[in-house]
Amino acid sequence: MEIHLPSVPMMKILSYLDAFSLLQVAQVNKSWNAVASSDVLWRKFCKKRWLFCDMANPHLLGTETWKQFYVFRTWQEHAKSRAKPEDFTYKEIPAEYGVRAYACYLSGCDLTRNGQAKSVICMVTSVNRICTWDIHEGVMTWESPGNPVVIKWLTTLPEMHMAVTVDVESTIKLWDCKSREALATNNLFSHCQSLKAANTNDGPIVLVGDTSGNLYVFRIPDLHLISRVNVFPYSIDEIYCSPQKKWVFLIRKHPQILPKVFYMNSLLRTSEFSAPVSTSLEFLFCKRAFWTPRREDRITLMSMSVPPINTKFVTFDMKLEQIGMETIVKGHLIARFSLSDYQESPKWMGVSDKDVIVCSTLSSLLLFNMNGLRLQTFLYSQEAILMLRVDPVHVIVTFYDGSLEVYAWEERTPRLRRCYRLQNRRCLPSQSVLCKTLCDDVSIIRVMTNSPAPCFLMAYTLKSDLEN
Repeated sequence: MEIHLPSVPMMKILSYLDAFSLLQVAQVNKSWNAVASSDVLWRKFCKKRWLFCDMANPHLLGTETWKQFYVFRTWQEHAKSRAKPEDFTYKEIPAEYGVRAYACYLSGCDLTRNGQAKSVICMVTSVNRICTWDIHEGVMTWESPGNPVVIKWLTTLPEMHMAVTVDVESTIKLWDCKSREALATNNLFSHCQSLKAANTNDGPIVLVGDTSGNLYVFRIPDLHLISRVNVFPYSIDEIYCSPQKKWVFLIRKHPQILPKVFYMNSLLRTSEFSAPVSTSLEFLFCKRAFWTPRREDRITLMSMSVPPINTKFVTFDMKLEQIGMETIVKGHLIARFSLSDYQESPKWMGVSDKDVIVCSTLSSLLLFNMNGLRLQTFLYSQEAILMLRVDPVHVIVTFYDGSLEVYAWEERTPRLRRCYRLQNRRCLPSQSVLCKTLCDDVSIIRVMTNSPAPCFLMAYTLKSDLEN
């Protein structure tokens, strides 16, 4: 006998379930399926998992309902987790980078079907030129004209198919990676030290940190200077935007300078604020930072190691507070722990949406909860870990020999699952340096500098029958 409940209280009950449980409830009978497939319930899951869903509808995203989008998009972003090493095609893209090497994805996270997903990257191909490549086909799709001087920095805004460069003369340029000439240019007061493009509720922007400690905010597409504020007495080394771009976290890697967090609206809406709203976080020797995925206000910091080895982790929740007519921001410490008993100092770290901290030493991958309870350990006795790439779905470990180990976050437990290893396809020269490992849904790329020989990009792309 079927059980029927009024739809309103049933909707309220089902709103407390996670997506997996809601899919199970939908199998009970037709009436339960109708309520459990409600757009109201599934839009909530989509907005939490993919922030761009906040400004779209399922039709624009390629489906009829939010439930369909959730199922298809989750399946697509787990394509690499389902794969095996033989499911990847390996390609190398040669490029002459000069002193520095850069590559950024230009393809977005749109829903694709029938093996249509393509990875497009933008990279500096010489000391004064950038170009885009379809790495599945291994062909160049666009190239900029030559820049008068060396390009030092590159970032992209995949949603708009745009790239931003800064050269050694502190000229910033915006490129539509389909047009021949730059869309706009502007100039910095000092040399660029950090660069980040972001899509905010007030529109797309570029954030630049210079060697004098100034933070610039430029508007896209005209590169109009919205605001400039002096943050540190020295350079801004790194810029981290929170998932929905509510906060901007800034680091100067100096033992006596505290990191700062700015409220993004105060940088963008200068007419509404008498001064930028910010706070310093009480955490010295900050080395790494990571915003918790799918949460807007939580950030975890990792300290630099100083003798004796004692790496620390702290987690803050950022909150806006109103005191009279003044808006202030405070960082509330919610957890901390230290790794004083480890012989090796962690070099890299990341955080899952379940507040699990993953960090890597030279020979191990370690998982902890926010309070320091160890959840998992992966040991590598014969290999050395070079770097760690962490996103909401995967963790990719890069080793010094050029091979990769791919892990996936488990959906219903705070653990990692080892998926497979991608062996390095060539013998790397002794002077080679792997600069960066990046990935999207259907590819993994690495940039390798090989002084004095030309550099190249190594790409692993999923075969089309694995994408859907």
